[in-house]
Amino acid sequence: MSLLGQRVAETLSDHGVLAQVVPGFQPRQGQTDMAMAVSQTVQEGGQLVVEAGTGVGKTYAYLVPVLLSGQRALVSTATKALQDQLFSRDIPRLVEVLGLPIRVALLKGRSNYLCLHRMEQARHSPEAAEPGAQRALAKIETWSQATRTGDMAELTGLDERSSLWPLVTSTRDNCLGSSCPRFKACHVMLARKEAMAADVVVINHHLFFADMAVRESGVAELLPTVRVTVFDEAHQLNEIGVNFLGKQLSTVQLLELSRDVLATGLQLARGLVDWQLLSGQLEKASRDLRLAAGMHRGSVRLRWTQSLPEGVDASEWTGAMQTLSQSLQLLEAGLEMVTELAPDFQRLSDRTRELLQAVALFSSLPDPEGVRWAEVTAQLRLVESPLDIADAFSALTQPIALPTASAPTNEEADAASEQDQVHAWPLEPSAETHQEPVVQRAWVFTSATLGDDHTLRWFTQPCGLSSATVLQVSSPFDYARQAALYVPEHLPKPGDPGHAVQVAHLAAESARLLGGRTLVLTTTLNAMRTIGEQLQSQLDASANVEVLVQGQSPKRRLMERFREGASGGRAGCVLVASASFWEGFDVPGDALQLVIIDKLPFPPPGDPLFEARSQRVTREGRSAFSDHALPEAAVALKQGAGRLIRSEADRGVLVVCDKRLTSMSYGRRLIRGLPEMRRLNSNEEFQAALLQLTTDATNSTTF
Repeated sequence: MSLLGQRVAETLSDHGVLAQVVPGFQPRQGQTDMAMAVSQTVQEGGQLVVEAGTGVGKTYAYLVPVLLSGQRALVSTATKALQDQLFSRDIPRLVEVLGLPIRVALLKGRSNYLCLHRMEQARHSPEAAEPGAQRALAKIETWSQATRTGDMAELTGLDERSSLWPLVTSTRDNCLGSSCPRFKACHVMLARKEAMAADVVVINHHLFFADMAVRESGVAELLPTVRVTVFDEAHQLNEIGVNFLGKQLSTVQLLELSRDVLATGLQLARGLVDWQLLSGQLEKASRDLRLAAGMHRGSVRLRWTQSLPEGVDASEWTGAMQTLSQSLQLLEAGLEMVTELAPDFQRLSDRTRELLQAVALFSSLPDPEGVRWAEVTAQLRLVESPLDIADAFSALTQPIALPTASAPTNEEADAASEQDQVHAWPLEPSAETHQEPVVQRAWVFTSATLGDDHTLRWFTQPCGLSSATVLQVSSPFDYARQAALYVPEHLPKPGDPGHAVQVAHLAAESARLLGGRTLVLTTTLNAMRTIGEQLQSQLDASANVEVLVQGQSPKRRLMERFREGASGGRAGCVLVASASFWEGFDVPGDALQLVIIDKLPFPPPGDPLFEARSQRVTREGRSAFSDHALPEAAVALKQGAGRLIRSEADRGVLVVCDKRLTSMSYGRRLIRGLPEMRRLNSNEEFQAALLQLTTDATNSTTF
C-alpha cells in the first residue's frame, strides 16, 4: 500500500482523526474502498468511475485522498447547493481537522456575480420603473458596498427568476471584459484570481463545459491547470455537456439584446440613432418567431430533420427567420455608427454579429452528425448539438504535459484576465514554459446512480470513458428492514385516462393515514397538474395535510416547507413534483416516509434527442429499447426511489403505480436496479405498513 493509501485508510478508520473529531462520523467499509480507489487514481492517473450508493459517504471518500495528496484539484458538481456545501462546510471541516495548509476557492458562472457596471446602468432601464424595483435596486446597491465576493447567493430576498437579476449580473454575451470601466473591481475577475492561486477549486459542471466550449476560440473561463479533477453528481455530465457543446439561438438572447440596446443607446448615445425603432423591430421579430413555432401547452421539443421544425407553417417560419435576420442587420448598421463612443456599443455589435451567424446556421440544413430541435415554452430555443460528449471528453482526458510553475501570482492572473485568453487545459505547451514529461491526469467520476449493470455503460459510453476503471459501492443501509416496495395491481394501466386520478386517490388516502409525509413524483407535467389539483380538492383543512405542488412556489421554499413537516404545530405535507425533484432532494427523518411514482419513467418517445440516439443504437445493430430506453428508465427510477431512505434511521414505503413493473419481463431488470426492499403483495399489506409507520415513527424494527 502506498504512503497516500496508508494515510487515507488511517484517516477513515475507527481510530482515525475523523472518528475522534467529527460528530456523527462512522467508518464505513464502502467509503474506505472508494477512498482507496480514488487514492490509487490520484497517484497513478487515469479515469475512475464510482457508483456509490446512498449513505456511503462519497464526499469524504474523494475529498480525503485528494486533500492529503497535495495535488491541485478541481471539484465539480451539478448543483449550486452541493457546490456551496463543499466550499462552505465539507472542505473547510476536513482542512481544519487534517491540519492542511490548503487554499480553497469557489468559482461559479459569470451570471452568479454582481456586475458593478450593469448595476450602475440598471436604474435607467425600463424594468427599473416597475413597482418595487427602485427599492430592490437600492438594497442591491447597499449590499454591493459591503460584499467581498459579489456572489448573488449572499443577497436574500432576490430570487434569480426576478426581472432585476439579469440587470445587475453579466453573461458572456454582454460582459465588456477588460474594456469595462469597473474591470479592476470586477467580482468575476477577483473570483478568477482566487481560483488561479488556490490549491482546490470548487466549480460546477455548467462552468466546466462553458470553458470547454470556448477553449478552441481562445476565450476561456480561467479554470486553473490541475492534476486531479473530480466530478460529483456525474450522472448529469452528458446532458449538461450536450447543451453546452452545441449551437443555440433563443428568443431570450434576442430580447435581452433588444433591451440592452435600448437602455445603452438612450443613456450613452441619445438622438444619434433611433434606438427605439431598432430595438422595437428586433423585439417584434423575436416574438413573431416564437409565434411561428405554434401554440403548445407546457414544454415541447419539435423534431427538426429537414429545413424546418416539424409542425410549423413553412411560410410563417421562413418569413419570421428572414425578418429576424433583417432586423439584426439593421441593428448592426446602427451600432456601427457609434461603436467608438463606448465599449458597450462594441460588445453589442459583437453580440449582434454572433446572433446573425446563429440565424444563418438555423436557416440551413441540420448537421447529419448531430441532432437539431426547437424547444418551445413561453420562449423559443433552437438547438443543434452532438448526440453525446464522447468525442470531446475522450480527447480531454488524454495525457498532457503539465507546467512545473507554481500557481500564478495576482499580477500574473491579472495580466491573463485582461487578455482573457488563459486556457484551462493547454492543448500545446508554451515554448517559453518548462514542461514536465507528459503525464496521465487523474479523473474521478462519482454519483449514486450511474447505470443499471456492472459495467455502468449507461454513463461511461456517452462520456467516452471506455478505458475507465469501474467500481460499484453498495449502500450501507439495510433496505430489507428499512423499506418496502408496493406495486398496486388494482390501478388502471398508465395509458388509461383515469390513471392520474387514481394515483391521486391512493396518495390522498395514504397521506391522511400518515399525516402527510408523502412525495409524489410524476413523469409528466400534465400528470403533476392533475394529481396536484385532485389532492388539493380531496385533502381539505380537516385532513390536517398541506398539499404542495411544484411551480406554485419557488423550489427552495417548497423543499424547506416539506422538510419542516408537522413540526411546530404545522400540518404534514404532500409534495407533488416532477423533473428536478427526482434527484438531489434529500429529506432524512420522519418528514418523508412514502414515495409514490406515478409510472415507469421511460423517455418521452417524441423527444428528438432520444429519437436520434435510438436511431444510432439501431444503426449499430443493437436494440433501441433494451440498450437505450430501458437503461434510461432504470436510472431515473433508481434516482426517484433514492428519495425515500436517506439515513440509517429512515423507514418508508416506495409505491410504483405501474403494473408493468411486475407483469412485463423487463420489469425484473428494473427491480434489480432498485435497492433490495421488502415486497408488499397486496393492498392489505400496504395499509398495514402505513399503519405501522404512523403508530411508531421512531421504531427501528422491521415494519
